[in-house]
Amino acid sequence: MLGYAARRLLISIPVLFGILLVTFFLARLIPGDPCKSMLGEKASAATCAAFTTRFGFDQPITTQFGIYMATLAQGDFGESIRFSRPVSQILIERFPMTIELALGALVLATVAGVGLGILSARKHNTATDVATMIGANIGISMPVFWLGLMLAYLFALILKDTPFWLPPSGRVSAGVGSVPFYVVWGWQLEAGSLWQKFLEFFANMYIFNALITANWSFFWDAVRHLILPTIALATIPMAIIARMTRSALLDVLGRDYVRTARAKGLLEPKVVRKHALPNALLPVVTILGLQLGTLLSGAVLTETVFGLSGVGRMLVEAIYARDYPIIQAFTVVIAVAYMVINLIVDLSYSYLDPRIRQG
Repeated sequence: MLGYAARRLLISIPVLFGILLVTFFLARLIPGDPCKSMLGEKASAATCAAFTTRFGFDQPITTQFGIYMATLAQGDFGESIRFSRPVSQILIERFPMTIELALGALVLATVAGVGLGILSARKHNTATDVATMIGANIGISMPVFWLGLMLAYLFALILKDTPFWLPPSGRVSAGVGSVPFYVVWGWQLEAGSLWQKFLEFFANMYIFNALITANWSFFWDAVRHLILPTIALATIPMAIIARMTRSALLDVLGRDYVRTARAKGLLEPKVVRKHALPNALLPVVTILGLQLGTLLSGAVLTETVFGLSGVGRMLVEAIYARDYPIIQAFTVVIAVAYMVINLIVDLSYSYLDPRIRQG
């Protein structure tokens, strides 16, 4: 198992280099002048010349790539052109929001999708099966931005002044705050140290920080703000997971060992739970891994509709502003997360099916 994981990580190195190379060159092929994007169309030629020299855009692109790789090798993503701040600090502030949203959407999509898939498979060719699959097709067909706007309209406007009202934007209500857990616990940390940045990253996951500090008012406020964007983002993955679970389970329910379990007198729920479902999970787990990677990288529309300051929204703004360091750093982080998720999924196969051995 460890040998397999090590080989996969080694294979990932050239893949990651290719992502760095392609992202670097594609970012610079985007039409438009970074100076004009940053300083406006009225920026003078002298100002733009100074801007280009300051950020090294006047050097050959291969030299720029070499400088970038040398900087990255030191564990530094560089400084944002637009904000004049370290990109690593922006990541610490933005990425926890996207992780919270993606994990919340994945949990909702998994629980609801697997449940609906099991129900549909057990009620095969009945009205329940047909209704579930029609719902799944509708879920896949609804654009995220439209669903998000409809949810905000329903729960923030139509249901205003009712117990069912939900906030349509933001991470927490105005005036509601939380102290980082390492401050609450009295930890003395060196400002700017790697350990301090690591803890700050987790403290920016508001729900996690509120849980471990027992700040329940902040916890419930953060959860309420996350409900609508989570539903909007989870709808398409939930429909995909439901269809995949149904298909895999229907295939397993026709196997000989399932018929034998039924012949022994086992109740149908136990047959499904103990015999059929574990053997139908492999394709479902594959889909879960792919969906989590997609959720991390594809939350742009959801974050925009609900006014969330996450990675997706910042990445789009960076592309418009030609902020190359942010584009490169965010793309690399998402790519690494995607590769790690795929590795975890592959390693889980041998646990789910003992017949599979990672050589």
